Amino acid sequence: MTFAAEKRLPYLRLLLLTAAALFIHGYHLGAEDGEIYVPAARKLLHPDLYPFGTEFFTSHGHLSLFSPILAWTARLTHLSMDWTLFAWYVISLFATLLSSWMLVRACFVSARARWSAVTIMTAVLTMPATNTGLLLIDPYLTARSFSTPLTIFALAAYLEHRYVRLVALTLVTALIHPQMAVYLIFLAGLMTVVGAQRRATSQPAPALASASILPTGFQIERATGPYREALYSRDYFFLYNWEWYHWLGMLAPLAILAWFWKGNLRNTLPGFRRLSFVLIPFGLLSILAAAVVSLPMLEMFVRLQPLRSFHLITFVFVLLLGGVVGEYVGESRPWAIGFLCCLLGAGMFYVARQTYPHSPQIEFPSHSSSNPWVNTLLWVRQNTPNNAVFAVDSRYFKDHVVDEHGFRAISERSALADYYKDSGVVSLFPNLANEWKQMSNATYGLDHFTAEDFARLQHEYPVVSWTVIHGAAPRGLDCPYHNQGFTVCRLPALAHGIPAT
Repeated sequence: MTFAAEKRLPYLRLLLLTAAALFIHGYHLGAEDGEIYVPAARKLLHPDLYPFGTEFFTSHGHLSLFSPILAWTARLTHLSMDWTLFAWYVISLFATLLSSWMLVRACFVSARARWSAVTIMTAVLTMPATNTGLLLIDPYLTARSFSTPLTIFALAAYLEHRYVRLVALTLVTALIHPQMAVYLIFLAGLMTVVGAQRRATSQPAPALASASILPTGFQIERATGPYREALYSRDYFFLYNWEWYHWLGMLAPLAILAWFWKGNLRNTLPGFRRLSFVLIPFGLLSILAAAVVSLPMLEMFVRLQPLRSFHLITFVFVLLLGGVVGEYVGESRPWAIGFLCCLLGAGMFYVARQTYPHSPQIEFPSHSSSNPWVNTLLWVRQNTPNNAVFAVDSRYFKDHVVDEHGFRAISERSALADYYKDSGVVSLFPNLANEWKQMSNATYGLDHFTAEDFARLQHEYPVVSWTVIHGAAPRGLDCPYHNQGFTVCRLPALAHGIPAT
């Protein structure tokens, strides 16, 4: 193989794998964390949207260029935001696989090992990164959809000694997802120490360096009140809540990486052993940090989520393991890798359908949906004023029909805070805790409210002018939409003169 052929990037094959990844894992507009990221982009594109409750999605948004990039793209291309989100999702899938190829190119000699690694990664892209609450790649667009391939590109640049590219990619990653950039900086620092000293005795240095850029406003005290409730709703923040199989999912990759480092595996490049080794102290230090912040007096620091480093560890581990499997199994049984990828892909497709059973596998932008909840939100978008403020049952996110699609992200309308998804924002921004608790309490059980309950809600939050109910509405409400079990109602104007929108 010539040097030029070695450096040529296989764009066509990666495009085919991108299509396969989209089919296997699907795409879901505004699902899960999309409820946080998507409204911020919509607000930038159309400032008249979301007149109320913006703090629950702009708290993240002002720390990142993710939302501005989406808004700029929509303006430049004249695409709707829905199509912009879908286009960027496909681009991010391709970028993830391209960055994976570049990383394994720096770790393996043989094309067999490289393609095995990338193809296996294609099949398992949405697998969880142990018990961190993260998937390797989400089946919806978030800032991690950009930061993940950027991080892998940066690691590949490091292994290829392209340090200007490394610095540029790290800066871009920090502008899009500052938290994930910290892990990249930490890992690059460890790799530098290991490369300079050939031992791991100075590993705490990069950890101390990264600590200097942590957010301010942390106190050495126990969390209390509504903030404590929001914080403990993310039980995976605390190591002592982990089950044995969570620990296995965290420690087993580190043990296998130790074998990779010491095993002198054939047809691997120096980058393979270097990455395998440095991920071990990277993981162990993260576990130590997580154990420390889980102490009662330090639980205000737990929102730093040091175990999110296992997102990067798991991603790289899957690539390295896939390459080793391809090198050793694929040599004598070339069909075995294809069979394994088909088996893994079928399993992940099944998981995707079980996760979003009421939604299409790929939710292309449209004015209607087969999911009754999404269809209701699309009706809301098309038939209610931009300045409408909605009340929805604060526990709606766990309604089995909802498939974890966010109200704000799809309807383009303001709403009182919900209990589940907005609590994730509160866990990172404690100043929102009291507001979140009051709003989520006010709409708890809304699907069973009487007309008197809605009157009480309006007196507590006069800005609310519409509601979505899963079920039949009480008598006395004007409900222009009722379909597939969901009802949309206009709340009457209050007697003291606050107009209904």
